[in-house]
Amino acid sequence: MSKIIFPSQYLVACHTDNVGPGTIFVAVPGKKEDGILYIPLALEKGAIKIVVQHDVVLTQELLDLITRKGVVLERVVDARKALALLSAQAYGYPAKKLHIIGITGTKGKTTTTYILAHILRASGYKTAMLSTVENMIGDTVFTAKLTTQHPDYLHTFFALCVQNGVTHVVMEVAAQAMTLHRVAGLEFSGLLFTNFEREHSEFYASIEEYFAAKCALFDLRKSGVPVLINADDVWGQKILVQNQDFICFGLVNDSCAVTAQVDDVRAGVHATISVVDLHGQRQTASVCAPTLVGRFNAYNVVGAIGLAVKLGLSIEKATVALRSFGSVPGRLQGYMLPNGARSFIDYAHTPSSFTQVLSALRETTDHLIVVFGAGGDRDAHKRPVMGDIVSRFADVVVVTSDNPRSERAEDIAQQIIAGIPQERRQKLVCELDREQAIKKAYALSRSTSVIVLLGKGPDEYQIIGSVKYPFSEKAILKSL
Repeated sequence: MSKIIFPSQYLVACHTDNVGPGTIFVAVPGKKEDGILYIPLALEKGAIKIVVQHDVVLTQELLDLITRKGVVLERVVDARKALALLSAQAYGYPAKKLHIIGITGTKGKTTTTYILAHILRASGYKTAMLSTVENMIGDTVFTAKLTTQHPDYLHTFFALCVQNGVTHVVMEVAAQAMTLHRVAGLEFSGLLFTNFEREHSEFYASIEEYFAAKCALFDLRKSGVPVLINADDVWGQKILVQNQDFICFGLVNDSCAVTAQVDDVRAGVHATISVVDLHGQRQTASVCAPTLVGRFNAYNVVGAIGLAVKLGLSIEKATVALRSFGSVPGRLQGYMLPNGARSFIDYAHTPSSFTQVLSALRETTDHLIVVFGAGGDRDAHKRPVMGDIVSRFADVVVVTSDNPRSERAEDIAQQIIAGIPQERRQKLVCELDREQAIKKAYALSRSTSVIVLLGKGPDEYQIIGSVKYPFSEKAILKSL
């Protein structure tokens, strides 16, 4: 498959960067800005139709401009949903020609998406992927700006998939994608639920509201397709009770249709997996994923293989394909340092993901150094909890900044430190300059040390105020 060029102009668009002659512009009422403010620019760039929400009040001046341009004005009940449906229609409903597989949950979505996409690709399927880290069609990589992109992007992407012979698309589906109708109108050929915990309290008023948004994805599945649910997760158990036709997977309950006996997770995931195949026969195979460490990654591996088998692959083909799996950018991505120490970059940014990553790394070293902060304008309640967790696992705790946004980095750091008991504060180093924090961590390390940088993962920026500054942890580690 030759290199694919992603068009900058869409047939339907909600951002004027993607408007050109012949585009339908949908003015979406955003949280920070209203799309109607950009209607004049969309008209200037050649939009042939303007779509607005029914209750939007347009000035007479703007109405006159639309009339003079000879452009159609359409009012709809929900502009976000209209964006999805109009985008699909404009490209001839390309998603209907694809097998789209959705991965949802709080943690593990990205890694599971990468693993499943790799298994399908290595098994001979022409595969595309939509993830938090990057998007891919075949070997062509595109930048990912959101976990689940806006629908105008998605349907442009799906159209390119069809044009290039892709049959399967594996995509992460965030809760906000459901709430904001980004995947409205899609029909999924397979779904997987990884796990669930409180997050995005800045967006959802309660954990129940957040959970309901996750579960809304199940209503978009095609009839009779496999839906895998993590039965070892308390919230997953609630889903299974209400949906008897869903398939459970896990590491605890041997009666699950997809389960595994884990032998080792310190130097990669090594296990024996057992899956009930499409003929009702239980098949077993050895699993080896040397680049994926930790029990949490065992769940990602088992879920991905289980879904692959439920989609029709043999367990042998799926496990053989897994052996050539590389790594996921920013997910326990390892680097050797000049003094012999090892460093890992990981995206973990919730209390439970901190616990999973640090418990896995704690077993691999006698000297664990953790560098972390907490995002501004996000879930302030978890800051002291993360401080306590890190202080329990780490020999050296380095508190720094991580996208403070509109908050003061000093205030966020103090909220983290408040969770560290006094008897553990002798481990503490506070350095708000993240680059200097990494360098201090290296200065404190020795040949047997592991330095883990938590929070950013593949993101190569710092957001201070409303400005996004270039910032690469990978580059800093390579400069040591």
